[in-house]
Amino acid sequence: MSDTSDDRENLTWHLFGQASGELATAIEGSGFVPELVIAVARGGLIPAGAIAYALKVKAAGTLNVEFYTDIEETLPEPVVLEPLLDTGALAGKKLLIVDDVVDSGKTLALVVELLQPHASEIRTAVIYSKPTTIISPDFSWKATDRWINFPWSSGSGLIP
Repeated sequence: MSDTSDDRENLTWHLFGQASGELATAIEGSGFVPELVIAVARGGLIPAGAIAYALKVKAAGTLNVEFYTDIEETLPEPVVLEPLLDTGALAGKKLLIVDDVVDSGKTLALVVELLQPHASEIRTAVIYSKPTTIISPDFSWKATDRWINFPWSSGSGLIP
């Protein structure tokens, strides 16, 4: 599915379109109908937007979480950054939380823990999942144990 040269997953813009479309199809096929799509910023911003459009969900939000500080370097624990998400708007809603990858799972677990008390139901979707995760996403396009170069963060620029 993706180029694995240099012992890394290299997601192209073309494959990203395929991945987000397949994730949206899987979500729709499951019968889950989210009322809001929440992006885990920054990595989940572009996937969340694509999936929200594909599912025709207009309500979207972000929760800013910092965990990675560099390639394969993290803080001891993920940290929520401002601006904070208005959790009052989530009351009783079905949420789809989207991120680009679930690696250790600490970020996704934190976001689910923070939003669970406000939502009626939560599902999670990621492009890539890794075997090291402490939380399994409900929807994942591909499993890998490699480092991933995403087109929006790999330094290759934004031109497809």
